[in-house]
Amino acid sequence: MEHWNVLLASHVVAALFVLAIGPAQILRRRRDRVHRAMGYLWIAAMYYTCLSSFWIVTGGHFSWLHGLSAFTLVTVTLGLISAIRRNIPAHRGNMVGSYIGTAIAFGFAVAAPGRAIPELLAVDPASAVFVALLVAGTVAAVYLSLFRGGLNGSGRRRPLAAVDRSPAGRA
Repeated sequence: MEHWNVLLASHVVAALFVLAIGPAQILRRRRDRVHRAMGYLWIAAMYYTCLSSFWIVTGGHFSWLHGLSAFTLVTVTLGLISAIRRNIPAHRGNMVGSYIGTAIAFGFAVAAPGRAIPELLAVDPASAVFVALLVAGTVAAVYLSLFRGGLNGSGRRRPLAAVDRSPAGRA
């Protein structure tokens, strides 16, 4: 089995984080502060996943996955620039495409024999399940904290007095 080290483990965790956040970002109707905050986390995890892949090589050679990482770095950057420029169709296309590419790479990493993840699943499935649950729990905690956290649109905390708790304020 390929040697598991901090780089490989953190790469896998970041990729799982990207995969867990993606559907919520794509399917949520509202494009609000939660979408923006989770989007920045998603972009950071995506950059880490792509960049770290260049130090994960088999036999000293790059594979097509490294080409996908380079392409994804470009599309994520274009998606971020498009969002900043308020070009939402270009933003959506780049980000959805980046997510689909990541899902394809994940499918290959899990299904291809001789790769680290299938061997880990065969040798130590409990660790794999633990990591998956840890990532899912982290994503849920971040979403909950953003939904309930009381940030206003500028990213600053709302003053307690500004929170309207009356029934009319909840409508």
